[in-house]
Amino acid sequence: MTVASQIKKTLATLKGSQGTLRLYALQTGDEETKLVYNEALETVGVITNDLEKRMQTLEYQEPQFKGN
Repeated sequence: MTVASQIKKTLATLKGSQGTLRLYALQTGDEETKLVYNEALETVGVITNDLEKRMQTLEYQEPQFKGN
């Protein structure tokens, strides 16, 4: 498994986690719990953005990984 495919797999997993966290935040009635979910969602978003930037850099440096 290439680095690019590992990053893409990780990105897909993180995006799935974001969806789950959003769902949990919407479903809970407890404001403190909602805050915790939203903070986790924000953290995962930052990580996702960083990995997407890394993927763009990798695709630029190694064009053979683009679109895989």
